[in-house]
Amino acid sequence: MIANFGFGALVITFLVSLYGAAAAFYGARKNSPAWIESARSAMLLTFPLLTLVALTLIYLLVSASYEVEYVASVTSNSMPFYLRVTALWGGQAGSLIFWSWTMSAFASAVTLRNWERDREFLPWVILVSLVTLAFFLLMSILVENPFERIWQISTGSIVVSMFQPAGSVLVFPSDGNGLNPLLRHPGMIIHPPMLYLGFVSFVIPYAFAIAALVTGRTDDRWIRITRRWTLVAWLFLSLGLVLGGRWAYDVLGWGGYWGWDPVEIAAFMPWLTGTAFLHSVVIQEKRNMLKHWNMVLIILTYDLVIFGTFLTRSGVLSSVHAFAQSAIGPLFFSFISLTFVISLALLGRRWGELKANVQMTSLFSREALFLVNNLLFIGILVVCFWGVIFPILSEALGFIGSAIPALADTFTGQKVTFGPPYYERATAPLFAGLLFLMGVAPLAAWRHSTAKTLGRAVWKPGLASLLVPVLAYLLDVRHWAALLAFWLCGFVIFVTLYEFWRAARARQRSQGESLGLALWNLAGRNRRRYGGYIIHLGVVLMALGIIGIEMFQTETQGTLARGGELTLGRYTVVYNDLAVFDLLDEGRNVARSVVNVYQDGQYVGDLYPRRDYYYESQQPMTIPGVRSTLEDDLYVLLVDWQPISTQGATFKVYHNPLVNWLWLGGIVFILGTLVAAWPDPEEPLPAPARLPAVEAGVQS
Repeated sequence: MIANFGFGALVITFLVSLYGAAAAFYGARKNSPAWIESARSAMLLTFPLLTLVALTLIYLLVSASYEVEYVASVTSNSMPFYLRVTALWGGQAGSLIFWSWTMSAFASAVTLRNWERDREFLPWVILVSLVTLAFFLLMSILVENPFERIWQISTGSIVVSMFQPAGSVLVFPSDGNGLNPLLRHPGMIIHPPMLYLGFVSFVIPYAFAIAALVTGRTDDRWIRITRRWTLVAWLFLSLGLVLGGRWAYDVLGWGGYWGWDPVEIAAFMPWLTGTAFLHSVVIQEKRNMLKHWNMVLIILTYDLVIFGTFLTRSGVLSSVHAFAQSAIGPLFFSFISLTFVISLALLGRRWGELKANVQMTSLFSREALFLVNNLLFIGILVVCFWGVIFPILSEALGFIGSAIPALADTFTGQKVTFGPPYYERATAPLFAGLLFLMGVAPLAAWRHSTAKTLGRAVWKPGLASLLVPVLAYLLDVRHWAALLAFWLCGFVIFVTLYEFWRAARARQRSQGESLGLALWNLAGRNRRRYGGYIIHLGVVLMALGIIGIEMFQTETQGTLARGGELTLGRYTVVYNDLAVFDLLDEGRNVARSVVNVYQDGQYVGDLYPRRDYYYESQQPMTIPGVRSTLEDDLYVLLVDWQPISTQGATFKVYHNPLVNWLWLGGIVFILGTLVAAWPDPEEPLPAPARLPAVEAGVQS
């Protein structure tokens, strides 16, 4: 009965979404405030309805209702309460419900704002939001229903169905399969929700962009309304990526944080276009330029969000992050194609109206540098998109070869994949260019700037930044790429600090404040600008961690008898002991080793790398032993072991210089985003908008 209740609420929500979308469209076409208000009420109703759906599924998960197939597939008796709750997004069907619930929450929240000045946007924002929501609800109803139950038919076969097949009885398993061990890490409790929140949040600025295209509002009003929605979306997506990197570092056991996995890239691509969009909208607000760019970027971001969800859930790509093979792939692909074509059609219709009234007059102006910034982000996107899509294309072309014998040698159907070297070599110069622009752009003037004036502004921090590669060279860094990368990081840091110092000194003189108070007041009065500077500092710190692990990581592996040792650089690892035992209440077997760590011959502590084997899912999980400092990580893995009587074990050891600056930079990055998203107390109001036809109808 509980499962039926949840499914019924799901179907009702879908019908309410369809009604709301239709009412919004009809109300907009007929200029009917009553129909638009009805659509708004329908939008608001979806959230409590989906809350009921989510709570119903959570109840089934925590109450061990194993007759429900989804519950049996992602929970077990040995799982603690908190993991049963988070199993809501631990599988395909449940994560789609969570996606829909968060989508409804954000869309409902935006409909609660004051719409008096922007009433012509309202029906189209509701329409786009509800169409997107209805699509995901349709997936849950038709393809990935989390409330389907397990039945045994008269022949003894087991079937999964929402409704009871003729002559069948409900099956009540005594235990479930349990959550994938890789998903039991604390990072995976937070990582998927952050990604989903980032994905669904980007639907809001896209909806406003479509509303602007439909209504012909070619000013920057839609950008001003959605500025903080975009920052929030970007914040959540950034958090999801950083937490995913930390999860990979802690659990996957390959000594790294990012493997250029297709599903990682699928989440990274909308972040690229979203970041470019955040920079580009500044130009439209300041100079009324790059309107075409902003529309294209937000359309790309929305469709890349749906595309990334498609890649993760369709099973077309093999990945540790991906869900199992599913029938939702064609439906997702159709939806992506439809929304992309409609968006481009609307953009083409308004293309002439989006043309800027001002021209770019200087190659060294800030707006020109922001345009280059956009091009670099798009360049990285193209590299990533091609790397992800080419394996799919190469496999699909095999059907042509099999159908046309003359082309069999050309289109073999062999799946070709691109590994990390492709991405690293192709994107490294582009990322270096972005770092350089982060240092130069803040010092460039608006409208008109020359090489001479820009050089005059840059030379002081540029000269100071040369100290960084010199110091690195003295510390025995000889690789030219590493020296260049360190200089770029130093350049951005010195420019950013120089900007803080210069503005604070000016305020100190004019207001008679202390330097610290002047900095505080500066950030408080222009949070968007100085929050952006803090974000830049966070990016540079993250870049230091990336440089360290990508260019200077070393590793070794060996099988040791008890008391044997492995040496890697300044570190020596001595195998001390091994214990193998069961934790039956947690459903796992643990092999835990003890290794002594010496640095430059001095004992610095013990590490405890282990392998956990989960009986329910019959899957192992490797947990490294890690010694962390700001200087480096020593990362030790227990790869294999021999019987206790022999006491032999195989270890793999990584030395990861500077990697913790990546996590520290992530914290600074998030702090900067929060500062930038916080409302300015004295933010000027935009110019009044024209009175729309719908609003006129309300007043008449």
